[in-house]
Amino acid sequence: MKISFWPYSHTVLTTFCLLGLTAASRPEGITEDVELRVGIVQRFGDSPKEQIQLEPTQGDRLRLTFKTGNQQQTLVTAKPVKLEVMMQPIAQPTVEEQVVLGTYRTYETAEDSAKNWRAKGIEVEIVQPERWQIWAKRDVYSTPLLRRLLLESVQAAGKKKAIIDTKIQQQTPQVSWVVNDKRYSHNYLEISSSKNLVKVNEGKKPNNTRLYAGRLQLQPNAYGTYTLVNQVPLETYLRGVVPYEIGAQAPMAAMEAQAIIARTYALRNLHRFAADKYQLCADTHCQVYYGLKGVTAVTDRAIASTKGMVLTYNNELVDALYSSTTGGVTAAFSDVWNGDDRPYLKPIVDSLSNIWNIAGQNLADENNFQRFIRLQKGFNESKWDLFRWRRETKLEDIAKGLQKFLKVKNSPYAKFKTIKDMRIVKRSTSGRILKLAVDTDIGTFHLHKDEVRSAFIAPVSTLFYLQPLNKGQPKLWGYAFIGGGLGHGVGLSQTGAQNLAKLGWSNERILQFYYPGTQIQVLNNTIKLIN
Repeated sequence: MKISFWPYSHTVLTTFCLLGLTAASRPEGITEDVELRVGIVQRFGDSPKEQIQLEPTQGDRLRLTFKTGNQQQTLVTAKPVKLEVMMQPIAQPTVEEQVVLGTYRTYETAEDSAKNWRAKGIEVEIVQPERWQIWAKRDVYSTPLLRRLLLESVQAAGKKKAIIDTKIQQQTPQVSWVVNDKRYSHNYLEISSSKNLVKVNEGKKPNNTRLYAGRLQLQPNAYGTYTLVNQVPLETYLRGVVPYEIGAQAPMAAMEAQAIIARTYALRNLHRFAADKYQLCADTHCQVYYGLKGVTAVTDRAIASTKGMVLTYNNELVDALYSSTTGGVTAAFSDVWNGDDRPYLKPIVDSLSNIWNIAGQNLADENNFQRFIRLQKGFNESKWDLFRWRRETKLEDIAKGLQKFLKVKNSPYAKFKTIKDMRIVKRSTSGRILKLAVDTDIGTFHLHKDEVRSAFIAPVSTLFYLQPLNKGQPKLWGYAFIGGGLGHGVGLSQTGAQNLAKLGWSNERILQFYYPGTQIQVLNNTIKLIN
């Protein structure tokens, strides 16, 4: 069958055949790998001092292809090529503006917001100029009048945080490079080599160099800057993900489980950067991907032994979310983000012993929660550094972080001066904070779900409670954040999976533990790829 995973990239011809439903099945019959488009350098050109050095491997040469008028031109060189940013003056200053309908910490929350706006009949797009945002679709609201009419209507409906972001552009970043003493400057540039390997160094330090397989393309994005995109086969992409996500020291079954969910995650999230005409990023907003620099024989074996395998629920790719450490209990999807729950992502005590019964000791109860956090032993993650943590922060530092967060959100509470009190108003069954109140000199505002991690510097998850501190002073000094886990806590725990693998669990059993009711399948033409 023909699968076009991206309308702007090459159509990938891929033939799949179903060869079984368990991890024991040997994947065969995949005749051609799926090609991904991964943004490995995003927003290049934000600073005029930025540069990217491209270099062939030993004995190879770079091919640089671009268009001059209607003619395609190709330069070939064995020497390094440095992409540099020059700020190009604009003869006539231009106005660039977007209707920003919301700003969010994560793609998941932005995606739910986009769904709600579309349900109201407003066409939107998800973008990431820095934080995730929802913009009114630019080619629909294409005139100043349409944008202002839209803003007036949404603000009248109570959406006061919507704004028109207006910028006067007097210069624009232009990428250029030199080959054979001649300087070239074009918005689109294809980079390839005979060995399909290119070294990339973002910056000036030699140890920043990474090796990427496949082809590269420099292209404009939606923010007036550029993205360096790696066009790479899926199975090769995984070679740059697994070593950095779970590590080469993990037991084999844990690495295999990681390979399966990383493959699933990539295929289910190909639409994330549609506004910028690529598919995935290379950092924790997607999955960490550093090319071939960190590949190892053992992680390659884990990828090869699970080739083509994905995790499914009712014959659909699962939302294969995972995090470093759950803190002893996994979270439901709606504990962290807005949107519909997934039946296979629900609170599970991350332990093999009967240490806690959520049904009888609901962690939404504050007393139960604090008792749970005081437990140290008997969990799959008990020996991990961030299984439990305590961090103390001065009130002044908390206030600075909150003011910065609220300013980005265009909240009127960004103007507060002092914090009077903070308290957790509501928790989920898994103990995650759903609503946190902050009393200030100008009133009380609330933080919800994943906003909590953006608003505060100290906590590394939303699984915590607050302890006011006086430090011997008559007034409030600050707060201790006391909690557990690192990350959102939804789905597989990378730390817990390693412990289960050490106990002899297979990759299939590990995945069933963290994603109940799911099945491992070899990717085939009956599986629904994207929601």
